[in-house]
Amino acid sequence: MITTANTGELVKAELLLSGAVLGISVHVEAELLLFGAALGKSVQVEAELLLSGPVLGKSVQVEAELLYELAIFKQFQAKCASETLVNISVITRPCLISEFREMAGIRSSESCEVRIGHSLSEAERQHLARRRETVLQCLKQLGISCSEDEMPNIAVLGSGGGLRAMVGLLGSLSQLKEDGLLDCIMYLSGVSGSTWCMASLYKEPDWSTKLETVKDNIVQRLADGSVNWIEMHTKLTKYCSEKDNFSLTDVWAALTVSNMVKEIDEHKLTEQRGNYTNDPYPIYTVIDKQCKYDRVDADPWFEITPDESGYSLSGVFVDSSCWGSEFENGKKIKDQPEIDMLYLQGLCGSAIADKEAILKEISKKLQCLKGISEHKGLQVLLTLVKLNLSVLREEDAKDHLKNLEDLLKDKCEEIERMNLCLEKLLTPEGIISKTELKKYTMHVCSSLTENAQPPGALDSPPKDIYIFAKSILNVLGWIWGTTYNYLYRMKVEGVDPSVLNSKTRDHEDAGLLLNSPYFSVLRKERDIDLIISLDFSAGDPFATVVHAAKKCKELQIPFPEVVVPAEDTEPQDFYVFRGYSKAPTVIHMPLFNAVNCKGEVEKWKKRYQTFQMSYSREMITDLLGKAGLNIENNKEKLLKEIKNIIKENKTSSHA
Repeated sequence: MITTANTGELVKAELLLSGAVLGISVHVEAELLLFGAALGKSVQVEAELLLSGPVLGKSVQVEAELLYELAIFKQFQAKCASETLVNISVITRPCLISEFREMAGIRSSESCEVRIGHSLSEAERQHLARRRETVLQCLKQLGISCSEDEMPNIAVLGSGGGLRAMVGLLGSLSQLKEDGLLDCIMYLSGVSGSTWCMASLYKEPDWSTKLETVKDNIVQRLADGSVNWIEMHTKLTKYCSEKDNFSLTDVWAALTVSNMVKEIDEHKLTEQRGNYTNDPYPIYTVIDKQCKYDRVDADPWFEITPDESGYSLSGVFVDSSCWGSEFENGKKIKDQPEIDMLYLQGLCGSAIADKEAILKEISKKLQCLKGISEHKGLQVLLTLVKLNLSVLREEDAKDHLKNLEDLLKDKCEEIERMNLCLEKLLTPEGIISKTELKKYTMHVCSSLTENAQPPGALDSPPKDIYIFAKSILNVLGWIWGTTYNYLYRMKVEGVDPSVLNSKTRDHEDAGLLLNSPYFSVLRKERDIDLIISLDFSAGDPFATVVHAAKKCKELQIPFPEVVVPAEDTEPQDFYVFRGYSKAPTVIHMPLFNAVNCKGEVEKWKKRYQTFQMSYSREMITDLLGKAGLNIENNKEKLLKEIKNIIKENKTSSHA
């Protein structure tokens, strides 16, 4: 029995609180809709708190956190019958909502409607409000005094670069902590390999308060950890059985990324909510593949946070727990499993994916399964993969072709028809045609998926045939990051129709477009004053910042002028591209440089290749040291730029 509110009461309260601790003007707007047997009324509370004091002096609008709300609710709960439903509509801190719901035993579903608008999410605004206090305290400990209005808003960017980026970012953050600078950082954003480091950090609540221990654990795992093939196969099976949109990202994550980061992290992204109260706000970044290739004018930049995910520049977002579920016209119509951190790492770090490497991993797993079962379907798939690998490597593949012919002789009628097509694979010169081989392989795999049952319907080997046949199809089609489009059939001004009319979207590593997550922090709502660009890229050490400057000019986004120094030798370890007006200042720090490598930059680059699958403990330790040196050697320069920002902000506020 649900008793709805039958009396509406508007309560307006003005509280004037004074004290010596807080000096912040806070405007709180909260709405509580309480339904129950004891309290049958709707209460709207609008409160304005003026708190005075010498510490903080900035006017901030905060929509949340009235402790007496909780007290009222506790009193209300005590009087309510067990069947009472409490529906809370509060713009407030997520942990308060959780506490309300937990107390009432509510299992209501979240509203998953799409949010249209460029404003920051409420959870992000709440985090920033708390983080400002941390930043101000950190600056004070560094001997820098400023008001909240003058405080610099700093973002650290980690570029891509596989394991090199993962370890490099870890070493940089560790040294920032040691130098007392980490708590000055408001945002931490990454692409590709840097997101692997972030994933490892943010699964530890308040990781920055215990970074040395967290770092040691990550190093231990990378140096000595392992994931066996049964665990990989189990994870791949789970992805294939639970998801409508099984893509190459699932294969890459389960079979390759898990082996590189030495774990299968099944934590959900949203589990990070509330776990980083003492850390910079995390932003993982990818790109929309179709926007990159099909529409130059569409927004390809896609950001993923524990709170919400969406297109950075278009301003269209969805709750991260719902990203991947099926939507139509802004409403969720079908649930899909929330993405886990292994999949997210596979999605963010797919630029280094190589068709030959993936087929090689599939071959290894099929070989293991063949040792357990002599099922002909598995043998056909294994031989087919070996045939494709040989052709890719331009090796003699005729033995594999002969084996395939022998395997298909006693198969069903459909497979026998496939056997007749084998002769088409050979050109008149006796060479196997890559185009015809691709067609043939896709034909065989499609037939096998039709004849086999999906995972969950049958035991192995039929389900394994289905999984690996689908995996091979995804490799040949190079289908990455397919997910339901939460904007499907919506009408949103400023969003390209090609996006709105697409039921699914494909996402991939942002490094394939820009190997540093500039556009996640260049949203004007984030109001970044200073960007610290940690560049772990291979090749040109200035490519990311130059590309970012060029793209910003095209999009009319404020960005400093980037003039690359005319150096014929090795790059330095610290560059400043000075901001102006609304443009942030960018500090650019190449990983390997003339200072920390002393004439041996190329040697270090060769030692840490982007496509390496693992590092020894010695390699990890050495790389941590190189990355840390870039911070240690430039602490005073970093402080100087922070002081410059404060000085500029003071001038602006006075003006």
